[in-house]
Amino acid sequence: MTKNMGSIDRILRIIVGLALLAYAVLFPDTGYNVWGYIGIVPLVTALIGWCPAYTLIGVKTCSADPKN
Repeated sequence: MTKNMGSIDRILRIIVGLALLAYAVLFPDTGYNVWGYIGIVPLVTALIGWCPAYTLIGVKTCSADPKN
């Protein structure tokens, strides 16, 4: 599993993931907090640096560094 996400992409995913989780935790009575737990997906993909959807469509946002 080679990394296919760049640093900006990873930072944005962390921000979005944390915002969605914060929504789910801070507003549990809205009825839509289940959508907030979807924030786990961008957090996990950002932490491992690999997005399965990017693999399927052939996108790679990381640099051409061979160590990735």
